[in-house]
Amino acid sequence: MAAKPQARPIADLPRPPARILIVDDSVVARAVIGKMIEANRSFAVAGAVSDAQAALAFLRAHRVDIILLDIEMPGIDGLTALPDLLLAGQGARVIIVSSSCAEGAAATIQALTLGAADTLVKPSIGNLVGKFSELLEEKLMRLIDSDDRFGVPIADAAAPQAEANDFDVVAIGASTGGIHALSQLLRAIPASFQLPILITQHLPPAFMPYFAAQIAVLAGRPCDVAVEHMKVQPGRIIVAP
Repeated sequence: MAAKPQARPIADLPRPPARILIVDDSVVARAVIGKMIEANRSFAVAGAVSDAQAALAFLRAHRVDIILLDIEMPGIDGLTALPDLLLAGQGARVIIVSSSCAEGAAATIQALTLGAADTLVKPSIGNLVGKFSELLEEKLMRLIDSDDRFGVPIADAAAPQAEANDFDVVAIGASTGGIHALSQLLRAIPASFQLPILITQHLPPAFMPYFAAQIAVLAGRPCDVAVEHMKVQPGRIIVAP
């Protein structure tokens, strides 16, 4: 009697290419970035549009996994459109690709606190190859490797849960790439949670006041940049300078 064929583990099954929408007002940029994406079998260009309105219209008719979004575009800019695109994308992750997104720049902080998964500095049109291509591929791979829609678990549901009365203060440390995760965490904290929260976030000092203002909006509670002898109080957030 022939042996019954064994089912292949889910992790071994080939995953479908991640569908990507490019939103950029430059025809050249859309074409070059599209070629970069299509060069890797893990990705597929689902569409390429020139502005936010066209992107919203596209998302009403098509599902995508990742959106590459420029900031400087005619009409609605990318940051203003970002919340609507996240809603219309129904779970699509957004990478902001813009010349405004240097590390620690205000646009970078705002993009991540608004829900972007990552940012990437877009060079001049003549330099949309080489290092930029490598960085884009790296960031795209990181997204699909951390997304449970592609068969990779992103959280352990069996992890132990702490109770608010188990501790007195919540202290959070985040590296340069941690702003998005920090934003998700703070959005999920209910208003009833009143323990003080202390945050250290790797950012240039000049951006700390702006970052604190963004955190206050996200968390729905006051946030201050720490100074000497500042009191740690319930219901408030303090960010290390």
